[in-house]
Amino acid sequence: MKVAVLGASGRAGSEITKELAARGHTVTAIARRPEAIPSAPGVTAVVGDASDAAALPDLIKGSDAVISALHFDVPADAILAALKTAGVPRLLVTGGAASLEVAPGVLLIDTPAFPEEWKPIAVGGVDFLKTLRGETQIDWTFFSPAALIEEGPRLGRYRTGGDQLLTDANGDSKISFADYAIAMVDEREQHKHSRARFTAAY
Repeated sequence: MKVAVLGASGRAGSEITKELAARGHTVTAIARRPEAIPSAPGVTAVVGDASDAAALPDLIKGSDAVISALHFDVPADAILAALKTAGVPRLLVTGGAASLEVAPGVLLIDTPAFPEEWKPIAVGGVDFLKTLRGETQIDWTFFSPAALIEEGPRLGRYRTGGDQLLTDANGDSKISFADYAIAMVDEREQHKHSRARFTAAY
């Protein structure tokens, strides 16, 4: 499969790029700093800015899917438009945890424990998901991580859920970037969440 990764030099994007390459996918790894993109067989590092609406379709053209590992400063409408122009049928998004429910109808972002300094970025993720839920042409998946996604070992295991925050027996919600990448590439290959959101945690 040919997969374009947006934000391939970031922490999530670089792990996803490495996981795709390890499984034999052909990867177009796109970032503003291509020198920071992991080098691996099957990976082509490309300089590109996803906020450049005119240039983005040419960067992703010919891909079977796009995985966006960007922050939410590029709106969903812009990325969806680029996929449609380029003729790419599938979009997978590294989404935030803020829009997950901690109780029926109560989002994580609306709880007192959610850090105020994270809210400006987190709101972008909530809005991104809302836009995707109205999209009917592109086959999208929004992958919310656990509440805490961090550097850590590649354990090769995770649990999945839907719209509710997953916690362990201690009440913690976490996953490493490496295992997040495994779950993302599993979704790319297994296609279990078409036009839906899912989450993963230990």
